[in-house]
This record gives sequence, C-alpha cells and structure tokens, in this order.
Amino acid sequence: MKKIMFVCTGNTCRSPMAEALTKNALEKASLNDVEVVSRGISVFFSSGASEYAHQAMKEYGLNLDTHKSKQIEPKDIEDVDLILTMTNSHKQYLHHNFPAHKGKIFTLKEFVEESGDVEDPFGGQIKEYRSCAENLHQLVQKLVKKISRDM
Repeated sequence: MKKIMFVCTGNTCRSPMAEALTKNALEKASLNDVEVVSRGISVFFSSGASEYAHQAMKEYGLNLDTHKSKQIEPKDIEDVDLILTMTNSHKQYLHHNFPAHKGKIFTLKEFVEESGDVEDPFGGQIKEYRSCAENLHQLVQKLVKKISRDM
C-alpha cells in the first residue's frame, strides 16, 4: 500500500479538504491500495476542520465531521511514501527539518506539474473556501491520473 500525506499550516482547511477530495477520487478510480492522511506544521491544539471547509466539502458530497487536526511528527514523515504540501514554504520547512526525506516532499502543484501555492482560505469567507476547494479538486484530479499511471 502507498501512503500520501497532505500538509498545510494548521490542518483545518486545505490539507483536510485535499485529503477528503483525494480519498473520494481514489475510490472512484478504484485505487484502493492508496492511503491518504493530512497533517499541519503548526497545530497547537487539536480541533475539527473549519466551518467553511465543512461547507465547501458538503458541496462535493463529502464531509469532514470526523477530522481532527494533527501536528506532523517525525514518525509521520517516515511512514509515508509521498508528502504534498500546500505551499513552497511548507515544503522548505519540511526539507529543512527532515533533510533525509527531501526526495518524497513536493508541493501539490509542483507534483502535478503546475506552479505556485494553494492559497490559504483561513479567515476568509465561504467564497474563498469554495475557490480553494475547486482548485484542490482540479489538482486532485491530476494527482489521481498521475498515481494511476505510475502504479
């Protein structure tokens, strides 16, 4: 089984939405041997996904009801095959703190051959979360195509 981890800052918006969208897309593609998790690099206390992240995912028929934010730990880095960050700064942070694992750490956009960061909707209104979710949805479609080619 392959294991993918999405990483953002607080693990309450982007990475949980990416996780939910990817799990759904993998299931639709019958790629059942890929596990997907998400973590944050600055999780000070565990909480659920943000209210607007919940709303945005409901519009895709998905829910984040059981999500609890988690701080990324060294064991998490060792246990996954691929780490996809939301921004270049997240990637650089992980490269700096886990240099032995640089080869499996990419930004999500970089991995699907796009450039730039996935913008953080945190603190914004529902329209920012919808925009982020749509961006993630498109990126995840490319990701699943790439995974299915590589397996």
